Amino acid sequence: MRHYQKALVLGLASSGEAATRLLLAEGTQVVVMDRGDSAILCRRAAALQALGAEVHLGVTVPPRGNFEIAIVSPGIAASSDTVQSVMARGIPVITELELGWSRCACRVLAISGSNGKSTLVKLCAEALAQAGRSVAIAGNYGPPVSAVVSEHRPCRRRRPLDWLVLEVSSFQLETVQAFRPDVGVLLNVTPNHLDRHGDFQTYRQIKSRLFARMTPADTGVMDRNILPEIRALAGSPNRWITAGVNPTPGVHPTPEFFYQSGAIHNSLGREKVELRGTQFDNEIMGLTAAAAAAALAACGVEGRCRRLGRCLAAAARVFQPLPHRLQNVGAVRGIRFVNDSKATNLAAMMAALTMTRGPVRLIAGGLPKCESYGPARELLAEKVVTVYLIGQAAEAMATAWRGAVPCVMGGTLEQAVAKAWREAKPGDTILLSPACASFDQFRSFEERGECFISAIRALS
Repeated sequence: MRHYQKALVLGLASSGEAATRLLLAEGTQVVVMDRGDSAILCRRAAALQALGAEVHLGVTVPPRGNFEIAIVSPGIAASSDTVQSVMARGIPVITELELGWSRCACRVLAISGSNGKSTLVKLCAEALAQAGRSVAIAGNYGPPVSAVVSEHRPCRRRRPLDWLVLEVSSFQLETVQAFRPDVGVLLNVTPNHLDRHGDFQTYRQIKSRLFARMTPADTGVMDRNILPEIRALAGSPNRWITAGVNPTPGVHPTPEFFYQSGAIHNSLGREKVELRGTQFDNEIMGLTAAAAAAALAACGVEGRCRRLGRCLAAAARVFQPLPHRLQNVGAVRGIRFVNDSKATNLAAMMAALTMTRGPVRLIAGGLPKCESYGPARELLAEKVVTVYLIGQAAEAMATAWRGAVPCVMGGTLEQAVAKAWREAKPGDTILLSPACASFDQFRSFEERGECFISAIRALS
């Protein structure tokens, strides 16, 4: 762990604030910059200035100084003028995630993927807790890593952490240098954030950085189907445990842990984990549970807990879905409403459709992420009565989907809900699963989901 005399923090969102506080506590001279100057940023700046930080708001050019390190917030792309100008001065750039990780005294389970990361993080953390481990969650889901590490410093009167479970996004992996989790899980890789990363190959390369610094003592976990390519991109010597769904004998090597017929099975023939009656009893969520089983085995639960299955089954039974992720909002006059606002790419929308039973009236659209919508045509024709399109992607989606499913320009989200409601019949599901980012109309996917819920309440 290296301590710094002087550091530059790029961005004053929650991760930038946490990094600044951690560095100040270590005696580092910290300079912070952010292009914004909103009221909340001004309040944060005042609090950090009171602790000794130098803060510059409303600026885009990094201040001069002999900085040993620059900590970048995940919302600032590595290709941005700000980051590039810092790199051009020879200043090393790392993410807040890596700063916090470098101060972590416990073992780290890091989870990434295009979809389903947060659910897997929560399931793994709850299963580890069932096994008697002291666990905290941080990263892309949860508090910033630097904040959690600061709270659990050995000098504080807390039970030491056994495991820190991190959700790691591609934005956080862009500039990692030494980040090396003890266990890394890559749940899936489908086109996402291409507006930032440029192309799918670059995106996959960034995801592979989760494993790039691993040693033979570390473990990587992933879907058997993507292992060969990601392993080649990572080039790391760690061991691998694979997960999968309904393996076909002889087609591929059987994954060590796989979902089949309502349970997680171990290819070594050990006790299976029953999932019937839980939300993980389907092929899509079953892969999540299989990845969790593989991660728990990598974390040593199997050897120390006797039966890994007990911990995972107990966690699955009590698992509460996260908000805005296939969230059942309720029913009005026999019409069900499901909030899947977190579905910000096509693969997530298609997964939601696959798991939704009965006729679906789909609300989709928003800020496009530069991906083709054509691959959804067959599934839309099978599952969806009508699509109500909103946001900047509406025209592109209509062009891609016409002929497969009726497409209606929905206007605003509230108007789309009202239109779908007027046309729906008892037994239908009105599903918000946008396949797009929210920033053309909302500040976040959470705000979009809350708007959907408010529109439903207005109906009843």
